[in-house]
Parts: sequence; C-alpha cells; structure tokens
Amino acid sequence: MAIKCTISEVGRHVDQTVTIGAWIHNKRSSGKIQFLQLRDGSGYIQGVVVKSEVSEQIWDDAKSLTQESSLYVTGVVREEPRSQSGYELTVTGIEIIHLTENYPITPKEHGVDFLMDHRHLWLRAPKQRAILLIRAQIIRAVQQFFDSNGFTKVDPPILTPSSAEGTTELFHIKYFDEDAFLTQSGQLYMEAAAMALGKVYSFGPTFRAEKSKTRRHLIEFWMIEPEMAFVDLEESLRIQEQFVSYVVQSVLENCRKELETIGRDISKLENIQGEFPRITYDEAIEFLQGQGFDIPWGEDFGAPHETAIAEKYDKPVFITHYPASIKAFYMKPDPSRPEVVLCADMIAPEGYGEIIGGSQRIDDPELMAQRFAEHSLAQEAYQWYMDLRTYGTVPHSGFGLGLERTVAWICGLDHVRETIAFPRMLYRLYP
Repeated sequence: MAIKCTISEVGRHVDQTVTIGAWIHNKRSSGKIQFLQLRDGSGYIQGVVVKSEVSEQIWDDAKSLTQESSLYVTGVVREEPRSQSGYELTVTGIEIIHLTENYPITPKEHGVDFLMDHRHLWLRAPKQRAILLIRAQIIRAVQQFFDSNGFTKVDPPILTPSSAEGTTELFHIKYFDEDAFLTQSGQLYMEAAAMALGKVYSFGPTFRAEKSKTRRHLIEFWMIEPEMAFVDLEESLRIQEQFVSYVVQSVLENCRKELETIGRDISKLENIQGEFPRITYDEAIEFLQGQGFDIPWGEDFGAPHETAIAEKYDKPVFITHYPASIKAFYMKPDPSRPEVVLCADMIAPEGYGEIIGGSQRIDDPELMAQRFAEHSLAQEAYQWYMDLRTYGTVPHSGFGLGLERTVAWICGLDHVRETIAFPRMLYRLYP
C-alpha cells in the first residue's frame, strides 16, 4: 500500500511506494520515457514514466498532462544525486484530478504588468515561491529574536484617531460618527505598552497614502516596531545590529536553497554580522557634497543619496543625529546640540535604502507639550500619549523595520512588489 506524503518528505521513504498530490510544473519526453516535473508546494521532484513498465492507460494519462494540471501520482522513491532534491520518483500510477487548458503563464517571457495581473498564478513560479519562503523565514527569525530577548509581542490597533507622525499621508475612513485613519505606525501605542511591560514589539500591517511609484514603496506593508523602556539611543543601536545580523544569518542557515533559486549572491549576506559602521548626518552631508550632490544641510536624503552612502560599505550603515526639523515630533533632541535629534536610520547595502528608522523618544513632559504646539497636533487626540510623560516618564527608545524592503534587500530584488504575496501599489488593487 502506498504511503501518502509530500515531496519534502520523500527522503524518509527511499525504495518505498508513495502517493503525492501535485501539479505539473513542466514535462518533457524522450521516446518511451516521460519526465514529469512535479511540485506540491513543499518542493519539486521529477517523476519518470517508463512506457514498458506501466499500463497503456497510465502512459496515455501522463501524455495528456498539461502545465499546472493537478494529479495524484504514485511511485517508488529513488535516490538521484543529479536531482536538486536528491530524489526521483519512478511512476507506477496516475490519478488525474484536473487537466488545465491554456494556462496563461508559460515558460516564455512575460511583461511585469501581465504577471502582476496574474499574481495569483505567478506565485507558483519557482522564484516567487522561494521569495515567499524566505519572507516566512525572516518573520520566524524576527519573532525568535525578540521572544528570546525578553520582548513581549503586543498588537496595536489598525484603526486610529490620529497620525503617529503628524503627517497627512493617511487613509481616512468613517468610524461610525467619528473620523478615523488606517494606521501608519503602531509606535505610539508600543510606547504605552513599554511603560507596562518594559520591552515590547509589534508586527503588523501599516498603510501610507503616498502617491509614490518607486521600487522601494508599497501602499500597504508590514512593520516590526520594538519599544524599550530605560534604553537610550546607543543601546538601541546595539540591539538593532544584533537583530538584523540574527535575521540575515537565520535566512542563510535555513533558506540557502531558496537563495540559490533566486540567484542571490550569498557572499554579500555572509558578511552581515558584528558591528555596523556609523556616520553622523553632518558627515553624510559633507561626503555627498564632496561627491557632487547639491544638497544643503537640513535637507532629507533621497534614494540617490542613500545609495551613494551605502556604496562605501559592505554592511548596513547607521546615519545618526539628523536635524530636528526633518524628523518626527517625538524624537529627543541631543542635549549638547538641540538642533539635531538622537536618532538613526539604518541604510542597507547595495542600494536598498533605509530599512530601519529609530530614535530615543522625548521623555520631558514640557518639551513634548512644546512639540505638540509646534506641530499643531490636537491636544485631545494625543492626550493619552502625553499621559505617558505625565505619569512615570522614563528614558526610552524604539525603532521600526520595514519587512518588504528588508525582504527585497536579503533576496536581492529590483522591486518590492515581489516581496509580498499580493502587493498594494499606487495603481494596483487587483488581484
């Protein structure tokens, strides 16, 4: 009797007969032998159908199979060193579930718009599958790092009454008779949670109503946002180094096959550990001006600036102490130089831009009230946030990592649209 298993499990059943539910990824024939490239979501394996060893019905059924047809295939598992999986299936039986006709995505080249229109099917391609497996491993590593380092996961609301950063790039909705917004960050709520639990992190979807079409931006994306009581900027930077190193090394350890499938230069990832280089905003401006960029002090960096800075390093680089005028209202000024804040952006190598933004938060109630006034923030909407300073304020810090941009960097992708199963972009809400 055949053993039901998945392709990833066939190594346990060498020389045994198994049945696998699968799809036809591809097929070819060589006279009296047919080679079926099978996939089942857990992996790939080649099924070999030898005409002289099967019934005429099985041979004809194998011949009728088309790309993405579904079937139950029965056969004997054989070791095959030349196979990527290390195994092969000598087919003894086929039960067709569904014969697919005119599958739209063929082995030929297709344009990006066509593939995005068929994203629900494009996910079946080996590269797209590998990216999603790497993304899943990154998520697993994120949670392992924080859960094993004394952090508690807390879920902030997706519907909020105000902006985390005082911007207008929010999706507005009606909350019964009140105005509400889709969250652009869970940070403010994580600060509240940190005052109760010490070290916390959130992991959830965020939304930015930016009319941006760059390769680095999505409208809906996932953020990891830790907040830590009694932690200053310096300690936060050390945690960020450890965190990013842990995630990258975890992917290298668990997803090497997937990295090879997508053609990633693994050597560029192997170096991501230890301390990361740091430069101040002042030093970055001086460097960029020396490279011919027309950028004055006080202006924020764009993609070309971040790329130029990142090219100097083979690891992520921290840019610290930005001008207060271009950063969020809650960032703590440097006591020795109040025009800059105790903050840092982590810029990924290879031109992937900022993957982490973080800072030490203002803990002085009077200064926070002053910032509310300067940024015209409604006192009633932010009163609860002010209470965090009024009742037991402490030094605290936090940061946010954008998952999709991090996936793009680790995978070496040209665009963030491939980093999530169903991306939401400026002109794409389907499928």
